[in-house]
Amino acid sequence: MIGKLSIGIALATCIAASQLTFAPAASAKSLKVKVDSVKPGGMIPEKFSFCQAAAKGHLAPGKNISPRITWTAGPRGTKSYAVFLSDSDSPKENRDKMNKEGTTVPASTPRQTYFHMVLVDIPASVRALKEGNASTARVLHGKPATDTKVGVPGLNTFTVVTAANDAMKGKYYGYDGPCPAWNDELSPHHFKFTVYALSVKTLGLGADFDGPAALTALKDKILAEGKFEALYSTNPDKGAKVPKM
Repeated sequence: MIGKLSIGIALATCIAASQLTFAPAASAKSLKVKVDSVKPGGMIPEKFSFCQAAAKGHLAPGKNISPRITWTAGPRGTKSYAVFLSDSDSPKENRDKMNKEGTTVPASTPRQTYFHMVLVDIPASVRALKEGNASTARVLHGKPATDTKVGVPGLNTFTVVTAANDAMKGKYYGYDGPCPAWNDELSPHHFKFTVYALSVKTLGLGADFDGPAALTALKDKILAEGKFEALYSTNPDKGAKVPKM
């Protein structure tokens, strides 16, 4: 188990992740995406988080289990799917204030995309990722790519977050759940599960690709896409649940 202090250090020293957005093709159709145990626009359960609220010390380790995600079939010609989980409210500035006593991250702080899961080359015959497909626990120094049961995982942003922390640094493949700063005035954060139906079986990405690289590779191959939005906070005043002792 990674200690509470390590969580705070890691997030406070996070290096900004690249943010990449693009408009889907005008002809792209819509997919309906669902996440088990999560209501649209509702709070993500703590079992799916990397960290959660604590009665003492603000943060405690979460179970970090990847949730079951389902989607409707893509249109004719779909040869693979790609699935992402991202936090669109991750601070781009004031990261030195994250999880720091006596201060807050102002709500006015510029924001950026933080990737919690990057998964591509999912076979066209698959329309559901089982619970635990990409993570069943927090793993010190990151899980290897081989731990993901379906699809090809890329590096999530925890790889960047932990780079300056010897106790945690490593290559984080697969899924690592929500862990927004407890002292962020902008709370809860908005999380997006995005599924793309693609016209190719594989994106042909090399080793150690990340979210921006995957989005660049798929942007001209989208036949359909769908999003499921949810919330998460580690601040009890913003809806976070504190586990009973």
